[in-house]
Amino acid sequence: MDIKVLGPGCAKCKQTEQIVKDAVAESGVAATVEKVTDVMEIAGYGVFGTPAVVVDGEVKSVGKIPKKADVLGWIK
Repeated sequence: MDIKVLGPGCAKCKQTEQIVKDAVAESGVAATVEKVTDVMEIAGYGVFGTPAVVVDGEVKSVGKIPKKADVLGWIK
């Protein structure tokens, strides 16, 4: 499973990245978590608000910090 956290590095983006990493660790799912900060790459997902979370190429969340329960639901 490939998970990307999209954002320039703001506090909300960092918090989102930590929630995603915590959820992956808790779930035991084999997944890579990548932080994407390149604006053109972020725009390539059709995302214009950050933070955003992409799971296996599918945009799951845009412009808000997801709850850990939501992330767990996306990766299970």
